[in-house]
Amino acid sequence: MTGLPLIMKKMITRRNFLKAAGVSAAALGLAACGGSSSSTASSAASSTAASSTAAKADGKVYYLNFKPEQDQDWQDLAAEYTKETGVPVTVVTAASGQYETTLMSEMEKSEAPTLFQVNGPVGLANWKDYCYDLSGSKLYGELTSDSFALKDGDAVTSIAYVIETYGIIYNKELLTAAGYTQDDIKGFDDLKKVADDIQARKAELGVDGAFTSAGMDGSSDWRFKTHLANLPIYYEYKADGISSTDAIKGTYLDNYKQIWDLYITDSTCDPTLLASKTGNDAVAEFVGKKAVFYQNGTWAYNDVKDLGDDNLGMLPIYIGVDGEENQGLCTGSENFWCVNNASSDADIQATLDFLYWCVTSEAGTSAMADKMGFVIPFKKAKDSTNPLIAIANDYVAAGKTSVDWCFSTMPSEEWKNGVGSALTAYAAGTGDWNGVVTAFVDGWAKEYKLANG
Repeated sequence: MTGLPLIMKKMITRRNFLKAAGVSAAALGLAACGGSSSSTASSAASSTAASSTAAKADGKVYYLNFKPEQDQDWQDLAAEYTKETGVPVTVVTAASGQYETTLMSEMEKSEAPTLFQVNGPVGLANWKDYCYDLSGSKLYGELTSDSFALKDGDAVTSIAYVIETYGIIYNKELLTAAGYTQDDIKGFDDLKKVADDIQARKAELGVDGAFTSAGMDGSSDWRFKTHLANLPIYYEYKADGISSTDAIKGTYLDNYKQIWDLYITDSTCDPTLLASKTGNDAVAEFVGKKAVFYQNGTWAYNDVKDLGDDNLGMLPIYIGVDGEENQGLCTGSENFWCVNNASSDADIQATLDFLYWCVTSEAGTSAMADKMGFVIPFKKAKDSTNPLIAIANDYVAAGKTSVDWCFSTMPSEEWKNGVGSALTAYAAGTGDWNGVVTAFVDGWAKEYKLANG
């Protein structure tokens, strides 16, 4: 079966994907969703070994990928394309949290990426002068909705290639052993009651904590300074009827505090240790059945699949807002392809051809759905076999309101870093919550002004 899954159809009709759904950025430098369990240094490979039957290529492709968890999948797909067409495709994957820095460095080289990514409108502002106009491309013609394209005037600068969802992944077996099911958790108060009880009985239940460690190193901190921070921003925007701001008020920062307090108190480790805890630690704790709850998204399926598909559930991130019993999961995109307009004509065409093949061919769509676990917004998309995506669809089918990704409005990577540092200091006891509020509110105004003159 091909076509958009339910969650994507619902998103398009619910509100404009770009302006209201806040398509995008888990991090200004694309520093989210790329953590996974892979936080190694940049990796690179080239599929230059074309088969003897492939034609000699005029152009070549250099893709700077930001998702470490899909690095090998892209390497394999690139090699398959080269074998089929003779076109050399090089894939370089930036280390987790280092995409923007890597992109700036690579774009200065004579052999710069022909294909790169931005996280959304704010990220695009830094790179739009390098973006080839995709409006006349076959790739653009394959989009299921114009809402999945970013534009600069009439020019189509970039195209989303994957839609993702996050929440609180949980182990059904462990939750049941504690005497609960998902039906017992309809809001923050319920979540806290269950988590507190699990934490109090952790020795009896054979776990180290209700939640995995909220690691605040570079492989994990994006889950909290960006993904978790999205919740108070989303609810403030919703209350004020806006989709961006030059000065966040922090209306829901008390709610942000109580979910963060829950994460770091009902945890597998002491809060003072979080600065050194990694994404790998959280994965190991969850897969090792030492924690019941793990905040992450559909992209993390390959990391947690050993628990068994039937044992995986996902809860909304509840923060104690009125009406949150009707809240669904957080759904959007932070992944927009851009073709480098400074590349040669031959390389641009080779890159466009490669992308078109990825989203239309049996090999490309199968790899993106079955191996990468992607939901892609293109006409020939295959349904993903990722069970976490099926769970996301179930929330939409039940009429729950998906939480928009407001990451594109975060003013800068420095803002996120400031919030992350303040959260870490608060957890360690070397700072107080006022420091988080200052980083969130004052930091926003400062960074917005710097970014916008």
